[in-house]
Amino acid sequence: MDKLKKKVAAALASSLMFANMLALRVSAAGDVSSAITGTWDSAKSQIKTIVNSVVFPVLDVILVVLLFVKIGGLYLEYRKHGTLEWTPIAIIFGGLLFTLSAPLYIWGVIGM
Repeated sequence: MDKLKKKVAAALASSLMFANMLALRVSAAGDVSSAITGTWDSAKSQIKTIVNSVVFPVLDVILVVLLFVKIGGLYLEYRKHGTLEWTPIAIIFGGLLFTLSAPLYIWGVIGM
């Protein structure tokens, strides 16, 4: 009988410790979630500022330079062959218009 009591006590103790361990993990997961949410909320404005003041202007400059290079190449090709190919210039110009106007509406689309 003494062995049976020891086994029951050990099983009960291990069950209680396992249940306690699960309860600690659930409460810790809530803390992690709130920490991540708080960090994201505080970083959101910094992300917007950096993207609006660095990323979009860099893309704009790259596209403007590429547009002028393509226009120069179009002129040289016209002088050489007498044909005009407007498609690459139209695509680059469309991309330039998109990146110039993107800061006005992109944050509403993303939901920030």
